[in-house]
Amino acid sequence: MSSSREIIIIGAGVLGLTTAVELIRRGRRVTVVDPGGDNASSVAAGMIAPALECALENVSRERAELMRDARDLWPEFAEHIGVSVSAEGSQWCGPDAAAVGERLLNLGFAAWVDNGVAFTPDDWRVDAGPAMVALKAFPGLAMATSRVAELTQHGARWEARLQSGEVISARTVILATGPEAPIPGLTPEAARIVGLIRPIRGQLEQVFALTVERMRRGPGAYVAPMIDGVMVGASMDFDRRDLAPDSVQAKRMIQSAGRFFDLTSIGVRRTRVGVRGASPDGLPMAGALGEGLFAALAPRRNGWLLAPAVARTVTAAVTGEPKTAFSAAFDPLRF
Repeated sequence: MSSSREIIIIGAGVLGLTTAVELIRRGRRVTVVDPGGDNASSVAAGMIAPALECALENVSRERAELMRDARDLWPEFAEHIGVSVSAEGSQWCGPDAAAVGERLLNLGFAAWVDNGVAFTPDDWRVDAGPAMVALKAFPGLAMATSRVAELTQHGARWEARLQSGEVISARTVILATGPEAPIPGLTPEAARIVGLIRPIRGQLEQVFALTVERMRRGPGAYVAPMIDGVMVGASMDFDRRDLAPDSVQAKRMIQSAGRFFDLTSIGVRRTRVGVRGASPDGLPMAGALGEGLFAALAPRRNGWLLAPAVARTVTAAVTGEPKTAFSAAFDPLRF
């Protein structure tokens, strides 16, 4: 069976889905192809947290401003898809709280230190599970549950042959495939760019029946609020793709979090594992790859933070709108 679509997005992580929403808002017809099940976005803590992320990574002020500008796109986008953004801030609970607080201020974030804890109101979050449900249910979004086995170029159109046997053709294909290997049939340049993405395995512990008032981070772990508990995370294992829970890693994260959050009453918990993708410079790949191909890829561990910025940047490239403030920094052809 074959069918024709306007735009195909391959991958239903937060980058693919937010890009689909932005395109639909501009009247485009979009089909998202994804095999279903959990992915790195759905198992994440949903942190929209540029402040501590930038301070702990010791980035430049320019990059910190970029991350903050990306965060500021969230309130309007969240309202449009019908989810809430929580803006209760976050804490750093480590022995170097004074130094972290100073770095936050130097990067342009609000911060203060009290009783050995650095606090910033500039970190937000969204509940990832409900947000993923809202994105997939956005009016006008079509889903094809399968995996793309091969892409074939026919003049100005692309054909995507799915493992289900269906063939979908479109003028525009957006790659939002995370850290997966290049799909057979990509142009050499697109395959080269996708091949630069480095996988990062992340493991989190979802702990039920506990509460925390805001995100807390400390050496080796963080604790983030969730609707029905807290999320303890997260490991960053480069070049590791397996999804099997690692009990040793889980114990290490729980022990690290226990230094700044009371886990003595820990009860039922569930291990969540996802594999993210990172570009060589840690920023996403978002924009044109040439010949009707576009990228919405490789946000490292900031997929939720950067999603609306990536979506607007890719949408501008697809529709011919003026470039966004993120276009140059996210350009996939910068490598």
